[in-house]
Amino acid sequence: MSDSPVRLIRAKRHSDARGWFTETYNRDTFAGLGIDTVFVQDNHSYSAPAFTLRGLHFQAPPRAQAKLVRCIRGRVFDVAVDIRRGSPTFGQWVGAELSAENGDQLYIPVGFAHGFVTLERDCEVVYKCSDLYAPQADGGVRWDSAGIDWPIPAGTTPELSDKDKVQPLLADFDTPFSYDGRPLAPLV
Repeated sequence: MSDSPVRLIRAKRHSDARGWFTETYNRDTFAGLGIDTVFVQDNHSYSAPAFTLRGLHFQAPPRAQAKLVRCIRGRVFDVAVDIRRGSPTFGQWVGAELSAENGDQLYIPVGFAHGFVTLERDCEVVYKCSDLYAPQADGGVRWDSAGIDWPIPAGTTPELSDKDKVQPLLADFDTPFSYDGRPLAPLV
């Protein structure tokens, strides 16, 4: 089991001639993985064009959110960036492909900016949040300022919201988060 605060969760699928069944969240199973987050809100996004990029987003304390993210249609490259003041891994990122086919989920704790880019058309992403949306706590850093190796073809400009186009650069960002003693580690 990884000690990293960001975790890749690989769900077990039980298959037969009809298809498959999977349990995407179980409080006791997640507690056994060291994740004791209580989730209070579910979100669902749809992105029509390929290479739609959403992020890098967070919600600031006292309304900070942990997230459990999965792709239920298509494929996305999902990332978490360490934005905790004093962290030896501040500004570093991890990412994974989440798809309807692989069923993987990414757990992103408080203190990390989150974003994803769609790798094909018509993608749907669902995620659980540990606090309700609070517009006054909404924040972000610019998608291209954290050194993320986004899998976007050369010469392709990602589809961005107006908000995401003007987020502050990571280098200019004054983070409201503090380091909790757990450095970011590669996903396993």
